[in-house]
Amino acid sequence: MVSRVIEAACRVVFDAYSDPTHLSRWWGPNGFSITTRSFDFRPGGVWEFTMHGPDGTDYPNWVRYLEIARPERIVLLHGSEPDDPEAFTSTVSIEDRGEHCAVTLRSIFKTRAQRDEVVERYRAIEGAEQTLARLADHIRPGGALGE
Repeated sequence: MVSRVIEAACRVVFDAYSDPTHLSRWWGPNGFSITTRSFDFRPGGVWEFTMHGPDGTDYPNWVRYLEIARPERIVLLHGSEPDDPEAFTSTVSIEDRGEHCAVTLRSIFKTRAQRDEVVERYRAIEGAEQTLARLADHIRPGGALGE
């Protein structure tokens, strides 16, 4: 679980998750970029994209949205392809804190070993923290979505 308080209204944070143009500007750890192939933001909809690593490695990604509750929650199944046996469930919780918004990312893996590999090998916690920092920068006052 990773959390960050962001200086923005919850609806602005939610909008940054629901538009592929915005996602392409902040999604992923530092040095990564994405190319979206398809995007259908609704329960049952799919987002297919490629993450491009700073070393030139491409990582296919596939997301099925399981639940969308505007503007407080997004639940998704995330893997590298539709039949990925290593796919995991993630919840993005967006909580109103007055003039700020708390964003919490929580992922549930099928096994402890899978979770440990993602945390240790892929440095998922650090990557999630960097991703939320990029989101905060994207929507800060004066940023692309900031008011």
